[in-house]
Amino acid sequence: MEPFFEHHLLQTRRNFFGRTGLRLGGLALAQLMGSTGRSLASLSSPAAAAAGRVHPALPGLPHFRPKAKAVIYLHMNGAPSQLDMWDYKPGLRKEFGKDLPKSFLGGRITTMTSGQGKFPVAPSKFTFSQHGQSGRWVSELLPHTAKIVDDIALVKTVHTNAINHDPACTFVMTGSEVPGKASLGSWISYGLGAETSNLPSFVALMPQFPEGSNGQALFSRMWGSGFLPGKHTGVVLRSSGDPVLYLDNPPGVDRGDRRSMLDTLGRLNQKRFDELHDPDIQTRIAQYEMAYRLQASVPELTDISKESQATLDLYGPDVKRPGSFAASTLLARRLVERGVRVVQIMHRGWDSHSDLPVQLGNQCRDTDQGCAALVQDLKQRGMLDDVLVIWGGEFGRTVYSQGSLSETNYGRDHHPRNFCMWMAGGGIKGGTMIGETDDFSYNPVADPIHINQINATMLHCLGIENERFSVKHQGLDEKLTGVEPTKIIPQILA
Repeated sequence: MEPFFEHHLLQTRRNFFGRTGLRLGGLALAQLMGSTGRSLASLSSPAAAAAGRVHPALPGLPHFRPKAKAVIYLHMNGAPSQLDMWDYKPGLRKEFGKDLPKSFLGGRITTMTSGQGKFPVAPSKFTFSQHGQSGRWVSELLPHTAKIVDDIALVKTVHTNAINHDPACTFVMTGSEVPGKASLGSWISYGLGAETSNLPSFVALMPQFPEGSNGQALFSRMWGSGFLPGKHTGVVLRSSGDPVLYLDNPPGVDRGDRRSMLDTLGRLNQKRFDELHDPDIQTRIAQYEMAYRLQASVPELTDISKESQATLDLYGPDVKRPGSFAASTLLARRLVERGVRVVQIMHRGWDSHSDLPVQLGNQCRDTDQGCAALVQDLKQRGMLDDVLVIWGGEFGRTVYSQGSLSETNYGRDHHPRNFCMWMAGGGIKGGTMIGETDDFSYNPVADPIHINQINATMLHCLGIENERFSVKHQGLDEKLTGVEPTKIIPQILA
């Protein structure tokens, strides 16, 4: 029998209540330290720490020499409109206001538009032009991203299983619509660890977004570790105020005092672990240790005063506003520069069911320069070959208008059949494109790419063979891409 379960079967009533009281005290101390349960990623084990690796890789990983060492994932939560940004359809002008042919609609639309009597075609009101040596068509909404098209690979025909935000975002980040799975950042942290001992291996950022936007909720499962050890949960750095709450020592407690307290607490927790072999105890030890390290590393990380003026100008004026998207992209570069393995930026407000030209315009102005600056900054520093950057949402938007339609105003419903994502950096061939859609940007007509193929390709760039990277859970060989075989996208690999 497992020692953990045997212990609880044999303990007396007196032991139960006595030890429960001690646990409640531990919970209170955890609150003071700014971490509860599974909130901070950190040390893997005392043995690993002794060896000098706080975040070691699993034995045997990577499977082969990687092209990328880190990932920055730019998630546009709410679903950007591919028709207004990347999927240029000039022929739609002559279709303005016409009812979309029933043959395109099929049988799967949301309840938000299923009651409409008509499904009028809404061409994009935005102008497209060609950019770079690749001649990529890009919307006027993305003047800064247009400058880096020869560094990115555009995937025009991504499709997903889900049609509503929560399950679709869960699918993008975990490979499944079912909650409880491990997020992509947690998988990478679990497999590859990180090259830093002073910061988490996986960090999640949630920047501010334009006022008046339709901001969808974000759920912790998008950066959660699921069935993987809790230390691989993403650490959320707050967008305003202290990046990590309760990190500072209380008055009268100096760093030496804190070290002494943690050493004593660590010995007690280790003794408890030797009794029970409960992995959550090791996670708790790791949380305290990482909180101690963050006390020294976070202030330096978030201090951008030593960045050159040229760098700050690259990201734009908002870079000095804490919590802005621009500040988050610069922080992402600083994190991977310091050895963090995965940084996930989740920008909300892209759910444009109405007033799309204004709403989408606000979103693009808020993010366009930061996205482009991140790629340019990494490239200028010689880091782009080692860092994989991914941009995308959870699905796309319909060609037909939701609600009323005019030449200058329209909305678009959810559309999971095809949407656009791009990748740049380590292992990716810049200036490439894969996939083509029909005249209404409603279905792929060449090279449909499932969302799990994006994640399989990401793992490949990191030197991980997706089909060999699994964990036994509830009788299944769980993988980031689900339990079914998933192919990579060779056409966009360098």
